[in-house]
Amino acid sequence: MSTAFATAAAVGADASGAEELAPAEFARIAAIMQSEARIALSPAKTTLVCSRLSRRLRTHGLTTFRDYLSLVDRDAEERAAMVVALTTNHTHFFRENHHFEHFREHVVPELRQRAEAGHPIRIWSAGCSSGEEVYTIVMCLLGPSRSGARWVFDRDVKLLATDIAPHVVAATRRGVYSEMTVEPIPEAYRREWLQAQGNEFAIDPQARQLVTARELNLFGQWPMRQQYDVIFCRNVMIYFDDPAKAELEQRFAQMLRPGGHLYIGHSERLIGPAADMLSSCGQTIYRRDAGQ
Repeated sequence: MSTAFATAAAVGADASGAEELAPAEFARIAAIMQSEARIALSPAKTTLVCSRLSRRLRTHGLTTFRDYLSLVDRDAEERAAMVVALTTNHTHFFRENHHFEHFREHVVPELRQRAEAGHPIRIWSAGCSSGEEVYTIVMCLLGPSRSGARWVFDRDVKLLATDIAPHVVAATRRGVYSEMTVEPIPEAYRREWLQAQGNEFAIDPQARQLVTARELNLFGQWPMRQQYDVIFCRNVMIYFDDPAKAELEQRFAQMLRPGGHLYIGHSERLIGPAADMLSSCGQTIYRRDAGQ
């Protein structure tokens, strides 16, 4: 969930006829976002919030944010829809490629050794957006040739992809992308792990079956019980305040097996207890210490 918000100034009437979003109403929306998703909204985001939520007003035939907030207060489904409407999922294949270079060169050989020794391999893409990240991880695991990928298919290797937004989780499950979207994928990977479907490209079914996509609020209950070998959570935490970041990073660190790796966004950093549990081994790449 690479959640992004535009920066803007105060807002007037929406083109649809909705009235101005008053400061008190913005404050109520910001409080809901903090409560539901721990996302910190500053007043500088007022224009974006008005624009995004005006679409929800039109959906329900409303013309005031006051009436919309009354709906949100009594309708849990619309409250969840509001949270999703105020998140943007931006991602692409092989984004921040230094992470994938490190993963291929240093982590994949270790994962292969563990798999061949009979250990299950578990990888989590937390905030997966529409799936480009998790399928990049899959391609790095499999390599550019099907013959070299047998160690993955023949052993207990599974990837989890989660996001708060149902529509992007559905896109991850589908695993079909436009020609423009797949352009960053190196040719050898495209040739082996993509299948043309008209003007689109589908992830190879065998590769797609390695991935389970689920809706998950990172600040809700986590149903997973096992520890993970690798967790990717990139360009998500920049939208949280420091207490939320520290809480989430600590939970990630606790979910890593000793020796496991955490990848976070290039502008993010470790704070709180996680900084004592993880050691840096590259640019925004961390390893859980064996003694922790």
